[in-house]
Order: sequence, then C-alpha cells, then structure tokens
Amino acid sequence: MESYRSHYSKDVSSKEHGKTITVAGWVEDIRNIGSIAFIILRDRKGTLQVTALKKESAELFEKLVNIPRESVIAVNGLCKKSDKARNGYEVIPKEFEVLSTAETPLPLGVVDKVESELDTRLDNRFIDLRKQEIQAIFKIRNKVIAAVHEYLTSENFVEVHTPNIIASSSEGGTDVFKLKYFEKTAFLAQSPQLYKQMLMATGLDRVYEIAWYFRAEEHNTRRHLNESTAVDLEMAFISSEEDVMKILEGLVQHMWKKAGEYKEELDILGKQIVVPKLPFKRVKYDDVIQKLNKNGSKIKWGEDLGTEEEKLLGDIMKKEGHEFYYITKYPIEAKPFYTMPKGDKYSRGFDLECKGVEIASGSQRIHDVELLKKRLKACGLNPKDFESYLKAFRYGMPPHGGFGFGIERFLMKLLDIKNIRECILFPRDRTRLTP
Repeated sequence: MESYRSHYSKDVSSKEHGKTITVAGWVEDIRNIGSIAFIILRDRKGTLQVTALKKESAELFEKLVNIPRESVIAVNGLCKKSDKARNGYEVIPKEFEVLSTAETPLPLGVVDKVESELDTRLDNRFIDLRKQEIQAIFKIRNKVIAAVHEYLTSENFVEVHTPNIIASSSEGGTDVFKLKYFEKTAFLAQSPQLYKQMLMATGLDRVYEIAWYFRAEEHNTRRHLNESTAVDLEMAFISSEEDVMKILEGLVQHMWKKAGEYKEELDILGKQIVVPKLPFKRVKYDDVIQKLNKNGSKIKWGEDLGTEEEKLLGDIMKKEGHEFYYITKYPIEAKPFYTMPKGDKYSRGFDLECKGVEIASGSQRIHDVELLKKRLKACGLNPKDFESYLKAFRYGMPPHGGFGFGIERFLMKLLDIKNIRECILFPRDRTRLTP
C-alpha cells in the first residue's frame, strides 16, 4: 500500500463509491457469521465497516477475522454504497496490513457494555481515550480553549507565558510543592499571579495565559486536582473589580456559546447547551452568609465557603433563577495579600460560581507598594521574600486586576461531568502520579 490511510471514516463521500480507497484504524469489533464478516474500524472521526466475503478470498478472510480487537490495521479495498452500513458505505477488502497487533486480554474494554471503575480507566488512560464519549470531552475542551483565544484577542489581550519554577509562593500559605533548584529551594507556581502583576508595569496592559496550577492541597475529592489548568488574566487601568468581572462573564458566555456549536460531540455525550444571559447576578458576601444561615448552614461571618456551603448556595440561587452568580465584597482577611481592600473590613475580591461550584476567582489588585508590604506582613509573609515582585511596583504601576478561571471545573459544569479527573488527560491528585 502506498499510503496507510487516504480517508478518515467520516470523510468518505459518494464520490468514492465504486473506487478503491485505503482506510486505517483500530479494530473495534469483528462479527463473523460464517461466509461473511463485518470488521468495525475506528479512527479519530468515527467508525466504518469493512465487509469481508469468504468466497472472494478464504485466506484473507481467515486472517482478518482472527485479528485481536484493538489491533491497528490498514485496509485497501472497494468503497461500495450500502444503506445498511453505518456511514452509508462499506469497504470490500482487496488487501490489508496489520500495523500493530494488540495483546490479549485487553486491560480495559472500549465498547464493552459493562462500565469499568474510574481508577481502572485512568490506569489505562490511553485505551480509555479511544472511547468516542471520552474523546468528545477533549474535542470540546479544544474548542472552548480556542474560544478563549478568539474572545480575548478581540478584547485586545496579549497571550504570554510565565515561569512555573519560582522563588517564592504565588499565593502565600503552605500549599506549595517544593523542589531543589541547584543550591536553592524553589517552588512550583500555584498560579502566574506575581508575574501577571509585574507585567502590568510594562505597558502590556492586558495579558492572559493558559496556565498550569500546582497546588499541594491534600484534598482528594471529585473536584480537586493537584495539577490543573486555567485561563489566567490581568488587565490595567481599571476603575474597579467590576471591569474585570465584565471581561470574565463575557469570556464565559463566549466559551459556552462556542461549545454549543459542536452538535456531534454534544450528541455523543447526550448534552444540550443553554447559553447564559449577561450580566451574571452579583451577590455580596454578607447576603450570601445570610442566605446560607437561613437555610440551615452554621457558617460564620469571615469564613470562606466550603464545598457544602457552595452546594447549598447553588441550590438557593437555582431556585432564584441563577446558575451563574458572582460573590462579591469578601472580607479582606479571606483573600490573598495582593487583593485590594475596600475600607477596613472588606475587599474588592470576587468569586464566580456556577451551579454550586467556584469556577473563577479574582479581584482588583493592590498597586501601591507600601500597602502591599503592609498586607504581606498581615498575612504572615516576609516582604524580603518578594523583593523582585515588589520592585515592579516602585517605578510606576497602574491600577489593575484579574482572575484565574479553572478550565477543568468549567468543563465539569458545561458538560455535567461528576468527577474533575474526567476533564484532564492524565490527572494528578493526592494518590495518582502515573500514568
């Protein structure tokens, strides 16, 4: 065969009927009914049917029907119109080549009706990803990230890339991964936060990146990862956090809308997309605490919302007709050191929640170096450990703000996926370091 594949399964049209074509993929299933056998081949775009006739070539027939499932083969044959075949055509093989033989038994079935445990699937992720419903998640993920670039470019943002190995904690606190960096101690970045802010002093006044977060939290829940991805954004010359929130909600709506265009993937997943309307509801932290306490929560003023409080709030807000809502005016003590205070008690920080889960967090940032030093100390941090960061605030820093927006959590809510590990190719959690 000159080429191992000239056509994807879904790209074959009536123009190829009656012609010889080459197709290739994984052997998903073989149905041998004696004189005829149906071999289902799977590629990136779907499946196709190879129909082998024993009377045409008994030798070719026997070799085909005895290929182990999930082996990779290339088939050269006649493309024939067929109303009974899944794509309206079948391929009658003239010759074929086994490109890779799969061992048996398979560690995980691809089309088996019995669902495997999540751990078994993740242990064999390369096979799990052969399933069309799993691939559909990542095809949609690809499209919504493309939508991020599209929307933010239209809003005059510049894409940047910042270091993941850093000299001090991005957020403060202890939930960081330490590593030996030659003779020094370094950390994996919890977020690009410090670098994003430093860039606001450069004249690149609107930046974003698709960032990696590394967080050494010992949570092992269905919505926590220790390595995750996010849209991380910073913008200067703002009047308040409201300017940042408008960009965030516009971005979320655009991503949601774009996801809705991919009908084939959504049909595979059995999902329908309803695009949210803008603006999203704003609810002050004080009002949130009041709503929760009225509905049986024991949360105290000043505490951050935990999983149960977020879920309860999601139920309350859903009854009020809101799936997306901002929590605003958090207590300053509940937010990181770089968050701009609003008076002595509150902050200009916000969280964006969707169906009872936080998907983004942001704020107007402090741009005054002396106030930053004061807040670092108040958070138990030493300003000397942040010298290179603070230096950027000493020579002209405009008012600015930004957010971090979790991609995996967004996909969970978009597609109603129960476990965040389904939304990243090779998840890293408290117990999983391979594959």
